[in-house]
Amino acid sequence: MNRHRVVIVGAGFGGLFAAKALRRADVDVTLINGTTYHLFQPLLYQVATGILSEGEVAPPIREILRRQDNVDVRLGWVRDVDVEARTVEVAGPGVSYTVGYDSLIFAAGSSQSYFGNDGFAADAPGMKSVDDALELRARIFHAFEIADLQTDPADVERWMTFVIVGAGPTGTEMAGQIAELAHRTLPGQYRHIDPHRARIVLVDAVGAVLNTFGDQLSTRALRELHQLGVEVELNTTVVGVDPEGIDVETVRGRERIPAMTKVWAAGVSAPPLARRLAEATGASTDRAGRILVEPDTTIPGHPEIFVVGDLMALPGRDGRQLPGVAQVAIQSGRYAAGQIRARLAGRTAERPFRYFDKGSLAVISRFSAVASIGRLRLSGFPAWLIWLVVHLFYLVGFKNRVSAVLHWAVSFLGRGRSERVTTLQQVYARTAMRDFGDPFAHPGDGAGSTAVGAGAGSPRTSR
Repeated sequence: MNRHRVVIVGAGFGGLFAAKALRRADVDVTLINGTTYHLFQPLLYQVATGILSEGEVAPPIREILRRQDNVDVRLGWVRDVDVEARTVEVAGPGVSYTVGYDSLIFAAGSSQSYFGNDGFAADAPGMKSVDDALELRARIFHAFEIADLQTDPADVERWMTFVIVGAGPTGTEMAGQIAELAHRTLPGQYRHIDPHRARIVLVDAVGAVLNTFGDQLSTRALRELHQLGVEVELNTTVVGVDPEGIDVETVRGRERIPAMTKVWAAGVSAPPLARRLAEATGASTDRAGRILVEPDTTIPGHPEIFVVGDLMALPGRDGRQLPGVAQVAIQSGRYAAGQIRARLAGRTAERPFRYFDKGSLAVISRFSAVASIGRLRLSGFPAWLIWLVVHLFYLVGFKNRVSAVLHWAVSFLGRGRSERVTTLQQVYARTAMRDFGDPFAHPGDGAGSTAVGAGAGSPRTSR
């Protein structure tokens, strides 16, 4: 009855690995999450393009932790924190409740950022949740179906144009997979359109594809995208999004790209919950809303509150802020758990958190990827093999690995896609809930979500 109480907010990489690291500790863990599953976000784009099912990238949290007796998994969205009473206020589906803590680990992940243009979200869904991926899958496959029914060439072109905003790992991988759909999977299946003629446009305000990978790999990725038929528009800023197209500012001036399907893969920010936590504790935040933490990942003046993963702002060994990627979340989550165990054992504080960079991976197309691991720079098939092994290693659950391998074989060795079933409900559910209301509405701030490592295209990169 008097055991140390640990509350973990979020079951993404940081929260889940923190909970696992406390398995043998003399503590009671309450894990609060806004969904019933742990989302392996780096493979979400494969759900959106029909390669994997949502179940393969989102195993149930209760199943993952079923052998861990000291964990209580609870569904809900954290609304506020009372740092004096050491409680968190939670909104569940149709019910609110309060949970007390002795130690608190915040691993609530990040939210999609539209850089102040939240209205873009209605016509350009992000890539942060299973709902997003299923909606995009329906939009992508329905676009070809609707194009096949059109009689006006301009309408056909508009339906067969796909614009992806953001040339980071997620956007690059998404563009490559839509190109493979158009060039390998769908040709020969339509009587009135030629999927080869689909136009895939990748847009980014910066001047390089995968700019965090370095010039060498960025150039190789750009060349590979061009070979796939992807149009890459760099130094291009999105200034408008509507149902039938997207407006951009380029070096050539303002232009419009008619397109019915848009994907937003640019920008992440901390959820509003981070701001409320900062206000409650007096902590500072950076421009993205992340909380500035001590070297041991705790909030200044509140050693009982740890902030890990995407929510923390902490410089690495090179002085730059640690990126919001899965490995940072995993390592910081484990570290926070280790700090709690050390305190309960009466040991002095361990060394400050040090992130070990295991490298960056991004897949461009089947059998082709780029990898930056230490000083090693790889591209093509060798990098793709590394990507395959790493992702299999991090997929949670044996059955997930087996089914993922089978689906990858269908898509990479053959030309098919195992998950092409779509429904109109997937397309319109988000709009319907916005217009008519959600009876189980949550604050909508991402609190307790699994979006750790947002923007990732690999277990290293978020995302």
